[in-house]
Amino acid sequence: MITLNPIGIAYNERRELEDDNWGGLVTKIILEPLVSEDSLNEIESFSHLDIIFYFHKVNQKKISNAARHPRNDESLPKVGIFAQRGKNRPNQLGLTTVRIIKREGREISVAGLDCINETPILDIKPVMKEFLPKEPIVQPNWTKDVMKNYWN
Repeated sequence: MITLNPIGIAYNERRELEDDNWGGLVTKIILEPLVSEDSLNEIESFSHLDIIFYFHKVNQKKISNAARHPRNDESLPKVGIFAQRGKNRPNQLGLTTVRIIKREGREISVAGLDCINETPILDIKPVMKEFLPKEPIVQPNWTKDVMKNYWN
């Protein structure tokens, strides 16, 4: 069995689960008291971070471990839960690359984190070019429809 403890909590203006309109949202991540402030030393020397978080408000009855239509839109192909980035995943984990705005002590302000207020943060990693794909990224055309309003 795995036990994970949040290393911080995300605070922003978004209170409800929604699929779109995440652009312009600024989120403040505040470390939990048991996490040392110096765990963030030099983090502001990076431009971007990968944030791993827990979809804590997902309805357990909607968790999927099979194939489904993204956003329950039957005009889209039925694809496996691991072939999409929906929140109703078996372990309820989210992963987003964000831009650092600033760091002040135990707090980091970031842009582009698509989570709601009071979301538990499980890990923070710096984005390094060496970990990015070297090849072109390929994805099916239906993803463009799903993402067209995501960052508005």
